Amino acid sequence: MGEENQTSVAEFIFLGLSQDLQTQILLFVHFLIIYLLTVLGNLLIIILIFMDSRLHTPMYFFLRNLSFTDLCFSTSIVPQVLVHFLVKRKTISFLGCMAQIVVSLLAGCTECALLAVMSYDWYVAVCKPLHYSSIMTQQVCLQLAIGSWASGALVSLMDTTFTFQLPYQGQNIINHYFCELPALLKVASADTYSTEMAIFAMSVDILLAPVCLILVSYWNIISTVIPMQSGEGRLKVFSTCGSHLIVVVFFFGSGMFNYMKPNSKIMNERDKMICVLCSGDSNVEPHNL
Repeated sequence: MGEENQTSVAEFIFLGLSQDLQTQILLFVHFLIIYLLTVLGNLLIIILIFMDSRLHTPMYFFLRNLSFTDLCFSTSIVPQVLVHFLVKRKTISFLGCMAQIVVSLLAGCTECALLAVMSYDWYVAVCKPLHYSSIMTQQVCLQLAIGSWASGALVSLMDTTFTFQLPYQGQNIINHYFCELPALLKVASADTYSTEMAIFAMSVDILLAPVCLILVSYWNIISTVIPMQSGEGRLKVFSTCGSHLIVVVFFFGSGMFNYMKPNSKIMNERDKMICVLCSGDSNVEPHNL
């Protein structure tokens, strides 16, 4: 037993969302449909924006980036989940788990930053329409996009480094359906407190900072729109803001629940359902904006 505990694990085993065969088939169909719609929808958005010169505006430039991150996030998780619905032994290699965490964190954190950038773009368009073209120049848009990707890469690299510097020996059964930091930390063979605090600090930066920027942007937008005499103009702005804010609430809410709550050694079903909600929200997100 002692020799086994000193051996680093080569793979992890997932318990998945359900052990019932019929439920797994239903989940397979559900995830497959959503994933295909996600891939086709995001590819269509990216291609249309690229081909139509009328859509070469800051808003659609950021939307194209958002669609690409959504595509990366879904593809890093869903294909493997679909395979696991069809097999009894749901495994992933140690390096495969690391790669899945790196890509999903990169895409997810970049989405957080892009949502904040898009709210700022909308704020400038509504509150400073006469200065919009001089503020949101091509160079500024490119810098904001690069900054979003850079922030996502930094958080992904830091969180992955903190997590995989821990030893993983003996215990390799993860009560989850994909590699995610909170679930993985539960099977670490050492004290995870310092790692959890580091991940919490990074989560504050990539989750709370964008949320604050989004709230400030929309507070200014609402303050500008309410005095408008045009009811049609108010309706258009509020409909766009409403769909964006719904996405923000679900996306950031589920992210905060997963990464900013105290970690326990037990992964319950509620935690997994929240992750499904986060993934599902990410899949429909660009189509609602």
